[in-house]
Order: sequence, then C-alpha cells, then structure tokens
Amino acid sequence: MDADLHVGARVPADIEAPDRILWGLTARQVAVLAGAAAIGYLIFTAADGVLPVPVRLVLLIPFAAVAVALAVGRRDGLPLDAWLVAALRYRRSPRRAVPATPARPDPPLAVLRLPARAITDNGVIDVGQAATVLVAAGTVNVGLRTGAEQAALVGAYARWLNALTGPVQVVVSARRVDLSVHAQRVADAAETLAHPALAQAALDYAEFLLDVAADRDPLWRTVTVACTAAGQHGAAAEAMRRAEHTAAALATLGAQTRVLDGPAATAVLTSAVDPYQPGDASWPRTPPHRAVTAHRNHLEAPQ
Repeated sequence: MDADLHVGARVPADIEAPDRILWGLTARQVAVLAGAAAIGYLIFTAADGVLPVPVRLVLLIPFAAVAVALAVGRRDGLPLDAWLVAALRYRRSPRRAVPATPARPDPPLAVLRLPARAITDNGVIDVGQAATVLVAAGTVNVGLRTGAEQAALVGAYARWLNALTGPVQVVVSARRVDLSVHAQRVADAAETLAHPALAQAALDYAEFLLDVAADRDPLWRTVTVACTAAGQHGAAAEAMRRAEHTAAALATLGAQTRVLDGPAATAVLTSAVDPYQPGDASWPRTPPHRAVTAHRNHLEAPQ
C-alpha cells in the first residue's frame, strides 16, 4: 500500500529569480541591450558619409551578437556579463595571496583575506556586509521509513525550504574523526561512575576506541547549515533568528540539531581551512577575540 504512495513536494526552483519587466527580459538584460543599442547607434552615425548603410549594418552584426549573448546567455547559473566582470577582476588582481605582503613584491602579492572577520561568543560570524550563524545537523535514514513517513519527512523539509527568507548553504562533508579525544572523554567520565563494573566497562570502551584510532582512519559525515543575513544593522540578530528557526524545523524531521556557539563555530571553520590537522571539529576551540588562559602550575617552568 505504501509502495504506491507518491513522495514529493513542490519547492520553487529559483526563489531569487529576477522580475521580468519588458518583453520577458530582466532589468539587467534591458540595461545591457539598451547600452549596446546606444553604442551601436553612435558608431552607425559616426560612420555616416564614410561607409554606405549596408556596410555599416554588416559591421554592426558581430557587435549586436556579442551584446545579445552577454544579455541573455548563461553558464553554470550565472549570466555571461557576470563572467566577464569576474574575468576582468581576476586579470587585474594579484596572482598569489600570502599571509603578509613582503617589502618588495615581485610579482605583486596580496594579503590573504578570509571571509570571516570575527566570531562572537554566541556564534555569530562577521563576514563584512553580512552575518552568518552555523547550525550542526544530523542525518535521517529515510530508506527505513514507510511511505507515509517518507512523505511526511519530505513535506516537512519542503516547508522549511519554502519558509526561507534569506540565503542558506548546506554543506555535507566527510571528515576525519579523532577517536583519541572521545576515548579521553570516556575515560574521564569513568572516574565519576559509582559502580566498579561500569567504570571498568567504560575504560575498556575507551581502550577499544584507541585501538580503532591506531589501526584505522575513521571518518564521519557532517552536515552544517550556514544561515546568513545581510545589512549594517540587525544582521547578527536576524542571522541568529534564522539559525534557530532552521534548527527547530530540521529537528521535526528527527535530526539532531544545534546552533553552534563561538567555540564550536571556530572549531568548524578551523577544520574547514585545515582538514589535515590532527584534531577534528568535535571539540571546541578558543574564539579569536578571547585570551587563552591556563592554571598557574601549567605555566611554570620545570625546576
């Protein structure tokens, strides 16, 4: 009975599609064509008396074809004029980015600037003209559900997509997991167990994790949702509101969700820019603006 149940939901394919204002063209396309028409008219009138009309029209055909291609052409979801602007910027930009500019850059070098400028304690990432908050989400095994349950899950996921009022980015990646950290946590928790048998079982489990970490290279799948809000004022609060809404909406699917605070967001970004480091993103890092402190006996030099 569930095999005949259709599982699907209607979701807009492009919620950021620009409005059509004239002859099915967007404002950007009309501006490109109008500018090209003005330039073509100037060229046509400037050649008056020098070239006959048929020759001038033939010479303007390649120019018109290029203008139409820039206006209506697309590649990988972007208009061709955007590709042209990006190519010009790339041509004018330095060829290498380094952490610091040397005294005599030859060829010219540029300082490597990452998008994240600051991370607050509650997890708001300042990316310049916008703010971003990360949401960690688990996965749900849809294949083991019945047809009615699958339809309910797809419908709930579609409701979250339709309720979005700003851009989001869903990143699914497989990362190395450091089982030694988890083993240390289990060993520390074993000391608090009252029953000796439970404590010994926890220690055996910690030893098993260390053996797996030594013999294998375990991976885990992580799902991170980046909720972004733009604007000079109120962007941080709006990004946090969207992240909380995302976490609540995905939790209704049965997935474990959590809005990442400052230390957890710092760990995720650190693992993203350096995936080959020994640690993983499962343990928090100290945010950039917070001073790293330690006990006094850890700072004293040995006698």
